[in-house]
Amino acid sequence: MVPVRQLGEAERGEVERLLDLEPYAAAQVAERIAAHGLSWWRADGRVYGYGAERDIESLCWVGGQLTPVRATASAITAFAELLAAEDRFCSSIVGRADEVLGLWDQLSAHWGPARDVRPNQPLLATGATPAIAPDPHVRPVRPGEVDLLFPAAVAMYTEEVGVSPLAEDGGRSYRRRVADLVRSRRAYARVVDGQVVFKAELAVVTRRTAQIQGVWVAPAWRGRGIAAAAMAAVVSDALTRVAPTVSLYVNDYNVPARRVYERCGFRPVGTFATILF
Repeated sequence: MVPVRQLGEAERGEVERLLDLEPYAAAQVAERIAAHGLSWWRADGRVYGYGAERDIESLCWVGGQLTPVRATASAITAFAELLAAEDRFCSSIVGRADEVLGLWDQLSAHWGPARDVRPNQPLLATGATPAIAPDPHVRPVRPGEVDLLFPAAVAMYTEEVGVSPLAEDGGRSYRRRVADLVRSRRAYARVVDGQVVFKAELAVVTRRTAQIQGVWVAPAWRGRGIAAAAMAAVVSDALTRVAPTVSLYVNDYNVPARRVYERCGFRPVGTFATILF
């Protein structure tokens, strides 16, 4: 069997070559490696490789999130054998559906049960300015508005993930994440009478794409048709200011959101799956 090994800076060129082949599916891993490299003491996770020494075939990011990248069937088996020997410390497995579900099929006996399995999440992308007019009231959140945004961010997270981000460390780490997004002008909102009625973030930014997450409309404003124009504003600004494409993934059962994204020009580029613990 081809050995699995932890990769370091010496293999960075090979790792980046594989990540470039998956500009949307591997965006989260690419952002972390671009920021911190592959040195274990600098990164917030480890990268394992499968393949010959100078011909790495597959990758697996192991951190707070577990993400396989271009994982072949044999690589999935090898990664699963390695991971099954460890206690689980990731809170989710996220990536291309065939790879995530294949990995979970072999890990579930060791790590299960999962809190939620989302097997079909369309992965979407666009490089074109939306045809619909953007909402002029949607803008980057200002540095002094973290307190304004934070309750909406908590509500979105709780609704989407199924647990509150305040449950762990009183929400301090989540608040730091929200503040970092605001500071880097990657958080957007529409504010009406001092309340956030729409929000979204560029949660991941690479040289290839900006990945939108955290899209949320306040419950009282749902059904009023504000989401499409609001998303158009986010996409337009991201394409102008941040990256050459914009991407996201969405639960297959969220039909209203999928219609909004289609109106904004997003097209399928793959399918994700998520395992939540």
